[in-house]
Amino acid sequence: MYQRTIRVLIVDDSQLIRALISDLLEEAEDIEVVGTAADGMEAVRMARSLKPDVITLDVQMPKMDGLQTLEKILEEQPIPVLMVSATTQLGGQITLEALDRGALDYIAKPEGLKEAETTLRAELSRKIRAVASTDVKRVLKMRRERAEKRRQRLDKPSSALEKKLANSSAAVSDIPVADKCIALGISTGGPPALASIFELLPTGLPPIVIVQHMPANFTKAFAMRLNSLSKVNVKEAETGDVIKPGHAYLAPGGRHLELRKNGRNGAKLFVRDGDPVSGHRPSVDVMMGSAASLYGNRLLGIVMTGMGRDGSDGCKSIRDAGGYVLGQDESSSDVYGMNKVAFQEGNVDRQFSLDEAATLFASQVRRLWGAACAST
Repeated sequence: MYQRTIRVLIVDDSQLIRALISDLLEEAEDIEVVGTAADGMEAVRMARSLKPDVITLDVQMPKMDGLQTLEKILEEQPIPVLMVSATTQLGGQITLEALDRGALDYIAKPEGLKEAETTLRAELSRKIRAVASTDVKRVLKMRRERAEKRRQRLDKPSSALEKKLANSSAAVSDIPVADKCIALGISTGGPPALASIFELLPTGLPPIVIVQHMPANFTKAFAMRLNSLSKVNVKEAETGDVIKPGHAYLAPGGRHLELRKNGRNGAKLFVRDGDPVSGHRPSVDVMMGSAASLYGNRLLGIVMTGMGRDGSDGCKSIRDAGGYVLGQDESSSDVYGMNKVAFQEGNVDRQFSLDEAATLFASQVRRLWGAACAST
């Protein structure tokens, strides 16, 4: 059977990193390194002439940094770009900005040869294969439309939107939410999607626990970004956190997150090491499975954009326990992967568009309350 070769351009100011990534990719039969560039200006020229299928792009470079290079490349042609970032808070912040501007995914730059031989070898080829088939024009169009809607909201708030958000808040204002929970799993395409949701989330929601597949040290910066956008208080999860309504907790990169019983109907968080589950650490399946065992029919599960199948088993656990599961639809997903698997395996009750997410979550929490009352 014919297998298409994925042509990759590597951009990094470090000769060592360029050589390391090249050597690792040459081990894959379906990936070919067609060129390497040491700075942004050279990258733009080579992208123009070589027309690669995927570009791996360093975040911090001389002459033109990663953000400037990304924008220049995407102005000329819709090539999937995978950011390669240092695992620092600054690197995480710049990477999140790159995702907003059109990069499809990211990977942490290895800090040593041992890490390169483990994490990078497994992750890099997998992510390159995943983004290579992405319709970048469609993704860019969706992100620009979201950015324009946000600009319009800020410049001239819509009375219709304000009414919709007020109705969302009213939907949960008169029901108890401390004994309920929202468990959300997301991966590739997640940061911009979550940002667009959290900007509009109403007050009064149950605790929200999130697994976003991210490297260590990126999640703190991402939690801070979501917190700055939202009425919901967002933080990176820590062991011992007692989850509260109106708060969201983001699993730290590289570690599993579980919910454990705290009092009669509450929960606290436990962060742990361990082998990857469903190919990931943190794993959506681990978090959702623990939440389902505690909350039963008082749990709302949400699975969104991302590659792979992590989350499908967790969604099944939620439905088996009497909870309800929402899955992001194909048309509004950057990558219809995790959510597609969960839907096709019968583990999603209803699909939703990203544009309706913030208001839908509130109405589904009210539905959970009604279902829980009916069962008692």
